[in-house]
Amino acid sequence: MKNLNCLCVIALMAACAGEPTIDTAADAELSFDGLSPVSNSRFANAWADPDIDFTVYNKIIVGNAEFEFRAVKQNASTSSMRHSSDTEHWISDENKQKLVDEVSAVFAEEMKKSKNFTFVEDPGPDVLYLVGALHDIVSRVPPDRIGRSEVFLSSVGEATLVLEARDSLSGETIYRAVERRNMERTGTGTRANSVTTWSEVRRLARRWATTLVEGLDAIHE
Repeated sequence: MKNLNCLCVIALMAACAGEPTIDTAADAELSFDGLSPVSNSRFANAWADPDIDFTVYNKIIVGNAEFEFRAVKQNASTSSMRHSSDTEHWISDENKQKLVDEVSAVFAEEMKKSKNFTFVEDPGPDVLYLVGALHDIVSRVPPDRIGRSEVFLSSVGEATLVLEARDSLSGETIYRAVERRNMERTGTGTRANSVTTWSEVRRLARRWATTLVEGLDAIHE
């Protein structure tokens, strides 16, 4: 096992029991592209290159994010269920675009708060290329109830976050984090209206973005 040291760039060790480590044992389960698993990362699953010194990086290029929605058929019928957290619902094109805009705006806002990294457009030996994606996005909110319903949900939706850090010159992926989470409030149901639904989307996006920025800044602190 190797200490992450400056690899806390995205491993994000705070709030975890124990120090993050990269498992370099012979029987460690590597990622498909040869990255070693990270223990005690904030994200549910993480892999890193144990031979990379992240302290050489102090600039960032942010790549275009990808958004992938689960294919759900549109149902013309109106549900009378008051509890529908186990149901997958169709998302309109308008709401898909709004989700992309909301999540992108939150990440852009939080990324600007980095204390130790500057944002550039050109690759270089001290530049990280960050790529993010949300996969298998699912809505638990009945589309015909948003804004005029008393439906309570334990989850308004869920998605899988994938974050990758790549060397901007070689394009080699040197860190990857994967985590699936519900958009929910701990200990209480969430009323399905437009305010609470989009509030939960922004809250989860801010949690992920803040964690990313804290990890980036920790590399030089």
